[in-house]
Amino acid sequence: MFLDMVLRRNPKLIETAFYLHQKGLIDPDTYLLDLDVIMKNAENIKKEADKYNIKLYFMTKQIGRNPYISKELMYLGYEGAVAVDFKEAEILYESGVKLSHVGHLVQIPSNKIEYIISKKPEVITVYSIEKAREISNVANKFGIKQNIMLRVIDKDDILYPSQYGGFLLDNLIESAIKINELPNINIYGLTSFPCFLYSKETNNIKKTKNVDTLIKAKDLLEKNLNIKIQQMNMPSATCVASIKKIWENGGTHGEPGHALTGTTPLHAVKDEVEIPAIVYVSEISHNLKNQCFCYGGGYYRRSNIKNALVGKSVEKMNKLKVETMSMENIDYYFALLGNAPIGDTVIFSYRTQIFITRSNVAVVQGIQSNNPKIIGIYDSLGRYIRG
Repeated sequence: MFLDMVLRRNPKLIETAFYLHQKGLIDPDTYLLDLDVIMKNAENIKKEADKYNIKLYFMTKQIGRNPYISKELMYLGYEGAVAVDFKEAEILYESGVKLSHVGHLVQIPSNKIEYIISKKPEVITVYSIEKAREISNVANKFGIKQNIMLRVIDKDDILYPSQYGGFLLDNLIESAIKINELPNINIYGLTSFPCFLYSKETNNIKKTKNVDTLIKAKDLLEKNLNIKIQQMNMPSATCVASIKKIWENGGTHGEPGHALTGTTPLHAVKDEVEIPAIVYVSEISHNLKNQCFCYGGGYYRRSNIKNALVGKSVEKMNKLKVETMSMENIDYYFALLGNAPIGDTVIFSYRTQIFITRSNVAVVQGIQSNNPKIIGIYDSLGRYIRG
């Protein structure tokens, strides 16, 4: 999906991937992250956000909850992390990363609420009155009033499968009245997902109907209940190209994830400010008939993989087509059309969510100055393996 973009816009990343694998410094089934380019992307996103006074929570699931990169983002002045689930919250906090937004997309389990609140998140998203009540009860133990965001949904909003939940717009006032009665809760903001998506028709990022729902919800709460909504959180496709759109629609916060590695769907088709900064590295295991097979482990079903580079170096590489992966089987191998020498490096670049894979993650500095240094190798959930 991004292979041609990486070849053209970040060729040194490709060169480094061949070098590190052929030298045995990284294993097959490893995502290679170009730290310097990621930080430059992050800097550009923040610079644009500052122009419009948009605050940024960084999303780490796409890069395997990586704690090293998370800390570097904190040094740049990002507000903190948005933890997509409670497990991500735990590993980020234990690694010294500030938790800013927890509970979206995954609600906090009942027995984890005390742990999360003890870490002082700026805001927690809730989908139900019952979860708000649990949070209020725990907040009472700490003697605090916890800021929460309501996830609001309306008919015809976009909701991805396995992500359903939230307050129906038609029932919002009734729900908010009950939540507002809880003693240790402050209705601080509203959120939804996805608020912005890439459009093939316009070849750009456009808002979804979810944004209109948030605007209606804000109006309802402020006019009917005199609740001051201080955060309008509008995640998805947060990048330089979408920051102004967030501001134009009354948003206050964005949550860059794929933009940090230059891998939103927009970045696959246009040269945006962000530069691609991630590749997946494997190795030819064997040949059979007119196919060769490389080690898997990093497949993501929405990856849109088309091609791979195979060889021992940029000078000695071929581009091979990738067989469509089966949705029914474990990705023990990727199948490529054509034969290749066993031990050759295989390089992919595609849309991924590293935290759902079994891959390693190599964070590498100095790629652009021709002096690559492995900062650390981590597992797909952000745990340090080795230097």
